[in-house]
Amino acid sequence: MIAFDRERYVRIQTGALGQAAAIHGAIGECLARGATNIFFLGTGGAAILMHPAAQMLQREGTFPAFAEISAEVVTVDHAQLGPRSIVVVPSLSGTTKETVALARACRAGGAMILALVGHAGTPVAEEAHHAFVNSAEDDTASESFYLQGLLIALSVLHHRREGRDFQTMVEALRLLPPLLADVKTAFDAIAVATAEAWRDEPWHLITAAGNCWPEALYFGMCILEEMQWIRTQSVHAADFFHGPLELVEKGVSVAVLKGEDAYRPLAERVERFARQYTDKTFVLDSASFDLPGFPAAFRPLVSPMVLASALERLSQYLAGLRNHPLSTRRYYKRVPY
Repeated sequence: MIAFDRERYVRIQTGALGQAAAIHGAIGECLARGATNIFFLGTGGAAILMHPAAQMLQREGTFPAFAEISAEVVTVDHAQLGPRSIVVVPSLSGTTKETVALARACRAGGAMILALVGHAGTPVAEEAHHAFVNSAEDDTASESFYLQGLLIALSVLHHRREGRDFQTMVEALRLLPPLLADVKTAFDAIAVATAEAWRDEPWHLITAAGNCWPEALYFGMCILEEMQWIRTQSVHAADFFHGPLELVEKGVSVAVLKGEDAYRPLAERVERFARQYTDKTFVLDSASFDLPGFPAAFRPLVSPMVLASALERLSQYLAGLRNHPLSTRRYYKRVPY
């Protein structure tokens, strides 16, 4: 068993939730200044982890929310992005050059910048009107960003009287860090077995739907591709039957991530198909994990975090069995590009 520092993990996720009051105050200030929309921007995986928050606002409220490709926003002006925009910029290091350029450009255009960073005093934090610092590293950043993004969405909905009571939600979420740590422990044996099965697998199809689709995209792109150099195709469950299904045959690895929101049936459809045509179907279901004491009505909101917590264990074992540390890179931040 690869060591897991439970105390550290719980501390970091509790730290993310510790930003609740400051985030709520900042959102209130931005709305009072006349904000008319919110953009979730960023670079790579950090940006992907903001998508569930943007999705929640798009589907539960009327405040315009955008999750755009940051490089495109910097390259060509976005008609909706301006002085009355809230721009949320996540960056674990706070130094990613594309994210620094993004924050600088948005601030120059008059937007109100909220930065989610792992380190204070970094360029991204310095460009922000409000910088929320929660010290984390790669193995704990997903849940930290998911939680802070959720707090932002909940705050917007609360201030606009379109959603759940913010404080009620925060109190429920405070139960989550140790429960997510329990998820890691509960998944450990499955993580080992899956890593053994995947150690020599040349490529994977990975899919999900709803607010868990970003986790499938993140795990495929940032873990399997960037950190393990494994060819991966991440595809939304709704698009699976419009191309990727033709790649499925015996011996093809298909990974299905299942959440607990209204879009779960889309992932279940893929699962049913994959089990018929390949002998390598891996299903990770957030509903399979107990979260004692956590309100059942709120479970759909935290499904991405449950999946991320479990998948981190899989990534650790996979890296160990393949003798390929998660920190190994050929090109990323090593060569000019």
